[in-house]
Amino acid sequence: MKIAFTGGGTVGHVAVNMALIPEAQTREIDCVYIGSKKGIEREMIESQFPDVRYHAISSGKLRRYLSVENAKDILKVQKGVLDALAILKKEKPDLIFSKGGFVTVPVVIAAKILNIKTIIHESDVTPGLANKIALKFATKLYTTFKETLNYVPASKADYIGSIIRADLLTGQQSEGYELTGFSAGKKVMMVMGGSLGSKVINEAIRKNLPTLLEDYQIIHITGKGLKDESINQAGYKQFEFVKAELPHLYAVTDVIVSRAGANAIFEFLALKKPMLLIPLGLDQSRGDQIENAKLFNKAGYAEVLEEAHIDQLPEVLNRLEARSSEVITAMSRMDISYTAATLLDKILKDIR
Repeated sequence: MKIAFTGGGTVGHVAVNMALIPEAQTREIDCVYIGSKKGIEREMIESQFPDVRYHAISSGKLRRYLSVENAKDILKVQKGVLDALAILKKEKPDLIFSKGGFVTVPVVIAAKILNIKTIIHESDVTPGLANKIALKFATKLYTTFKETLNYVPASKADYIGSIIRADLLTGQQSEGYELTGFSAGKKVMMVMGGSLGSKVINEAIRKNLPTLLEDYQIIHITGKGLKDESINQAGYKQFEFVKAELPHLYAVTDVIVSRAGANAIFEFLALKKPMLLIPLGLDQSRGDQIENAKLFNKAGYAEVLEEAHIDQLPEVLNRLEARSSEVITAMSRMDISYTAATLLDKILKDIR
């Protein structure tokens, strides 16, 4: 048995694959990965799964608006299909599992041409453009939100809930305190701005740092190239990006300030971490994070702050702190629907 995984562009488009690969390997399933040449997925897969063969293909950005770049990217997608065809003919996988992102479209099209069954996964409430296209060629779509079923053909979609990497649940507080130099006597806030970081969130945290440090020790995951080396204050620890350290940092965290990417916020939910979500606005995205944040707020898991009102960050954090026990209680009622093991069982069943 061989599975070809694909997905990339953001951490969220790799996370579920990273949860499934170790489970597949324990069953002696051969795993290969198809991603972009320079995307974040290449670094993540090659660094954490050196025994998984990584194949890079050409990929173009898919846009919902008119642009002269669209013509160039159509050619890149066509080249990507040819690349993927060559890889799939060589590797001969039994199935494709696609997590989403622009790089997956050529892979799913190539799989359809070669009659290889494909399962795709959608984390956000509304499907992204890449998955909308891929769904036309795929065998099945799995969704993280029940509400997503309203936007896709019922015959091709199943709600499965969130899938969390098992290692995220095994962090050690002792390791977290060693990594940060923090003490156990004061609450810890984690701040992250998505795969690439967020200058707006970073600036808001630093602007309010003296006030925030009165109540919290702060783990700030800034994004690559966005650390401010001039800040050297006790109780404030910056990381550009974290990998194996993340479970240990989660273990010491009491509250999280973050964008509202689906994979990340379901990690916070599984770990029962109250969260303040600052979703990407419509000027920067298709609005998927706004929908994610609204649903988490409605469920009682999060406070939401629009980026335009970022100056209200301290006040909204105080509101979240005041109801943190209520938030944790609401989170405790939510179970992860599938583990990596049960999801892999379902995948193998659905492609028979």
